[in-house]
Amino acid sequence: MERFWKNKWFVGLVYLLLVLASLYMLLKIKPIMFSVFTFIKAILTPFFIAVIISYILNPIVNILNQRKVPRTIAVLLIYSVFLSSLTVIIMNMTPMFVSQIAELNEHMPQMAMRAQSIVDGFNQNQLLPDSVRNGFNHSLTKLENSISMAISNYMNQIGNTINMLFIAFIVPFVAFYILKDFQIIEKTALAIVPREHRKRTIKLLIDIDTALGNYIRGQLLVCVIIGVLAYLGYWLIGMPYALLLASVVAVFNIIPYLGPFFGAAPAIIMASTISLKMLLFVALVNLAVQILEGNVISPQVVGRTLHMHPLFIIFALLVGGEVAGIVGLILAVPFFAVMKVIIQHVFLHYVHKPTT
Repeated sequence: MERFWKNKWFVGLVYLLLVLASLYMLLKIKPIMFSVFTFIKAILTPFFIAVIISYILNPIVNILNQRKVPRTIAVLLIYSVFLSSLTVIIMNMTPMFVSQIAELNEHMPQMAMRAQSIVDGFNQNQLLPDSVRNGFNHSLTKLENSISMAISNYMNQIGNTINMLFIAFIVPFVAFYILKDFQIIEKTALAIVPREHRKRTIKLLIDIDTALGNYIRGQLLVCVIIGVLAYLGYWLIGMPYALLLASVVAVFNIIPYLGPFFGAAPAIIMASTISLKMLLFVALVNLAVQILEGNVISPQVVGRTLHMHPLFIIFALLVGGEVAGIVGLILAVPFFAVMKVIIQHVFLHYVHKPTT
């Protein structure tokens, strides 16, 4: 029996069976877990957001602290710079957003008529089989129903705005105290770990930070750069609502692989209601931006710090999207990267543990 436990394939099979059994049990208690998750999410969301913000800003605080600036003053300086920059950006960009939203609202009936004429022309095309036209119309109907349902759900959830404002108000204060006492929190957390496991725990945390730190901070910078490039491209080709559409591109670019398609979709749909020429121009702008992002910007800013195969990233995105929608798509890759590091450490410690 002992030779089986020393066989790595047998041990791997046992771990696989345990994982499958755990997944089966989780599926059985899914309703209970969903209720608990909803309750915990409502309480921990501000802290979770504050932890992410603190993690991103902590290196800057450490640099200032190393230059003899007290951590409290360093955090306040960062907050002051951020708030000043945000105020300048809002004051300059808000009028543009407002004017573009007003213009979009004014031209929406014309765009709807244009879209309807395209659909009518498609339906009157005698070269297309009836099955293709029926399928196209059925898809449009489903899309209209989905948009209507989404708008209805959003209107029904306007009451949550107060809760969102409360979260937005409390997050900066939580992040301030986390940043101010970041080193104390680290030492307190390590003090809980038994002394014999402390060295391995520190190594684990360092590996997680190495895997995530540059990725998260770099990905945010890449999103800003992509948004600026998309805005310049839309502006050059004369695309209406360039700022709004470029903002969508920037936000969705945080999702690997799938994000560029989601971000480009609104601009492509709107361009199709203007002209075929504009549609081609918008497609070329997004293609050029993504080529730059994939071959120049991301390798230089983010690098390949996660060391995750593209197939595994796509799998993580599918799981994250199924579990938590858009938020899951954004957090899936960092979460799976952390799990990968933890599993590697556990595997090295328990499966390849050196014999004495």
